[in-house]
Amino acid sequence: MEVVLFYIMAGLILVFSVLTVTSRRILRAAVYLLFVLIAAAGLFFIQQFAFLAAVQLTLYAGGIIVLIIFSVMLTSHVSEKLDAVSFKKASFALVACIAGAVVCISTILSYPFPKPTNGEVDASMKAIGTSLLGYKENGFALPFEVISILLLAAMLGAIIIAKRTEK
Repeated sequence: MEVVLFYIMAGLILVFSVLTVTSRRILRAAVYLLFVLIAAAGLFFIQQFAFLAAVQLTLYAGGIIVLIIFSVMLTSHVSEKLDAVSFKKASFALVACIAGAVVCISTILSYPFPKPTNGEVDASMKAIGTSLLGYKENGFALPFEVISILLLAAMLGAIIIAKRTEK
């Protein structure tokens, strides 16, 4: 049953990923991205990574998508369609995707993936919480805060650029 669910989630991710990048309506693209993120959380649930699935749902599917939709509603007309992509741009994008896939696959296949030499890792909730809230070695609080400030600055910049009126 897990294998069947995996293939269903993987299929959903592929379908909605393609719909995300090919949709001409920006709000629909954001909703398709929401479905991709929910299906990715489903993959985490299948692998029994409940913590990662919960983070995926709350942070990405909940927070980031709401931020994207809020920005779209603030900066553009929802009923407006984006221009169709020309054949030249589409063919260049296809070549770039194939080149990127070849580089990624060749890198993964050539990497030796050494087996870990250390013993078991403490995966208790206390150890995970300490790592997430720590700011010293192996802590994630400082990088998380830096990324949140970067995302805020990027979102404000995008809104200012989108709202700029032409003279």
